[in-house]
Amino acid sequence: MGKRLTLSPDKKIAGVCGGLADFFGLDPTLVRLGWALATFCTCFSGIIVYIICWAVIPKGYQ
Repeated sequence: MGKRLTLSPDKKIAGVCGGLADFFGLDPTLVRLGWALATFCTCFSGIIVYIICWAVIPKGYQ
């Protein structure tokens, strides 16, 4: 079985960016910076997408 996208215990807010970084094998800081940049460039619609991801992605920890 392959990798699963889950929320990360290495979290600043909800673990979405940390989970994405684990899934794609990237540095969590780069994912967080990219998400922040995308949020500011798209008139803050990234916040809505972040909340949706937080609700949909399962926890990978207890």
